[in-house]
Order: sequence, then structure tokens, then C-alpha cells
Amino acid sequence: MGTATDYVLEELRLFRAALGLSQDDFGKGIGYSGSHVSSVETGGRAPTKEFMKAVDGHHQTGGRFQRMLERLGRLDAEPAWLREWIEFEREATTLRWFELAYVPGLLQTERYARATLAGGRFAPEDVDRIVASRLERQAILRRERPPQLICVIDETVLRRPVLDQPGLMIEQCEHLARLTAEEHIQVHIVPTDAGMYLGLAGQFIIAEMPDGERVAYADNQLTAQIVDATPDVASLARTWEIVRNEALPRRQSIELIKEVAKSWT
Repeated sequence: MGTATDYVLEELRLFRAALGLSQDDFGKGIGYSGSHVSSVETGGRAPTKEFMKAVDGHHQTGGRFQRMLERLGRLDAEPAWLREWIEFEREATTLRWFELAYVPGLLQTERYARATLAGGRFAPEDVDRIVASRLERQAILRRERPPQLICVIDETVLRRPVLDQPGLMIEQCEHLARLTAEEHIQVHIVPTDAGMYLGLAGQFIIAEMPDGERVAYADNQLTAQIVDATPDVASLARTWEIVRNEALPRRQSIELIKEVAKSWT
């Protein structure tokens, strides 16, 4: 799988070819040499915002290539396994997500997302990049045909103080409650009185693809991995069913989320 920037450069090359322009002619139109265009298209020279701005401006694309470079370029700074998972996430028809520690990334507010990265583990510029990437991923939920997202969240996630900022959790819980009103989003809460249950072994996500195949993602303190071996995915699917049965029904879960939001006031 190529990098996100490779995809941008391929789109640029195809765009030029569709116009029937040589690299020299394309370059003349945007104020660059043909050799510069060639170097950009082949990855020998990094595409700059100025270069893409020139392409968009001369060919009146509405900012297409600047947006592509900005949005997809963010992914290249992510680990290879995460870039691969994001592609699965985009293609999935259904996502089944169990979370033990945090609100699922696709449902996080910006403030909450930043809080999860606090503690000095990341440089400020890295925090900005990671948060931007996480929020960009949420766009799949606003598509004309979004995936069905079913989340099971341990109640302790909602009740855990974050940076000693109660208002942050009020905002996050209210955001969750609003999202669960969407037909394609379900959130189920495992109440604290459930006691010990199988999900305590760790969080995971199962993505169902258009062809019916399933791939999963699992992580812990040390590693994060994509799981695609059929027996392993089947094992996680069985765990999902057990965990889902421990959770409250949708309506009761929404009521609990709203109740927790009020408790933070």
C-alpha cells in the first residue's frame, strides 16, 4: 500500500494527463519547469502548498489539490498500521467498537481528543496533528452512506475525571447523546454493576467490509495490531457478542449518558 502523498501525486499526474498536457506545458501554465513537474509527480521533490496552489489557481479546481495534500498528507505521519486501519475504516459498512478506556475516537469532541494526548507524551505540534487526523476520520459518519457504527463503552469511561475539567466531560457526554440519535450510530453502555466481564481483557474494533469479510484492530499498553486471520477475528466476534450482551439497550444507554452528563455539573 502506498503512502497518502503517493495517492495525491498519482491524482495530480492523472489530472495533467486528462488535460492532454505534457509536463513542460503543464509547468508553463503554473509557473514551474517541466523538470520540476516531473520531479513532483515521481516523488523526487515534495509537493509544496505553493505548487498545489498554482495548480488549483491556474486550472480553477476550487482548491482540490491543496485540500488533498493537506488532508491526506496528515496520514503519512501516522504509523503504517494506523494508515492501513484508517483505510479499512473508510471502506467498512459496519464498525463494532468496544472501548474500555476512552470514548471511541470517531465520537470524541476536539477537547476530549486533546485531553487523551495530555501528559507530555507528545510535542504540541504532534498533538495538533494527531487531533486533526482523528477529527478528519469522523467525516465517514457524515457521508451520504455512512457505516453502521455500534459502540459498547464501559461506564467508567464516562465517569473518569479528565484533566480536572468537569465541563469537558459534560460536553463529551452531551455530544455522545446527540450522536446516538442518528440512525447509523448506536452506543451501548456496560454499567459498573456488571462486575467482571470478558471485555476487561482489552478494547478492540471489528470492521465488516462490503464483500462480507471482517478485519479487526486490537491494542494494549505495548502494541496495536490489525487482526485479519479468520480464527482470530472469529474469536473477537464471539467476545463482541458476550460484551454486547453485558451492555444496556440503546434507550437505557442514552438515559445513562444524559444522567452522567448531569452528574458532572
